[in-house]
Amino acid sequence: MKLHNLSNPAGAKHSHKRLGCGVGSGHGKTSGRGHKGMKARSGGGNRPGFEGGQMPLYRKLPHRGFNNKLRVEFAVVNVGCLDALNVEEISRKELVEAGLVRASDALVKILGQGKLTKKITVKADKFSESAVKKIEAAGGKAVLTSAK
Repeated sequence: MKLHNLSNPAGAKHSHKRLGCGVGSGHGKTSGRGHKGMKARSGGGNRPGFEGGQMPLYRKLPHRGFNNKLRVEFAVVNVGCLDALNVEEISRKELVEAGLVRASDALVKILGQGKLTKKITVKADKFSESAVKKIEAAGGKAVLTSAK
């Protein structure tokens, strides 16, 4: 079966309504819109959520909180987790392979919880002060990959 062989089942396709073509057509004069009223006018009809003038549900319910669209989200990894990896240079790729960060996460921040016993070079988008101290105390380097 190929796309060019497919056809619609019988009765699936209808010819469109030819509106305003005289009284005898059945779609003349008011063109199937009835007499007067909001739905008969051009551009008529009501918006989504309109409840006939009753106070709509979205206005009855409480609205709380605020979502900052400029917020920058970081995936966080602790220094103690880096110690378990048997790699001398750690970047985003190694963290994804180890399962510490999702591939969909945009930015990575290294935090300073845990102990670091090995000399490693860590490349990340952001570091906490304590993380930088622990990495450098172990003889490693903390390298920023972006200026965020």
